[in-house]
Amino acid sequence: NTSDPPVAVETLDDVPEHVLRGLPEDVRLFPSAVDKTRLGVWATKSILKGKKFGPFVGDKKKRSQV
Repeated sequence: NTSDPPVAVETLDDVPEHVLRGLPEDVRLFPSAVDKTRLGVWATKSILKGKKFGPFVGDKKKRSQV
């Protein structure tokens, strides 16, 4: 419908710098496969089951806050 308001699309400019710096080497942010208006986390190569990432940088949120 042409009368629908434009949909805001999340971009890398919306991501805090500390999040970008904290991404593991083989992980990138690209448009989500689930919601094209949001960014999703994508692996550039296979990640072995049990692989640990960290340390966590940022503010922890409860599931109800996201």
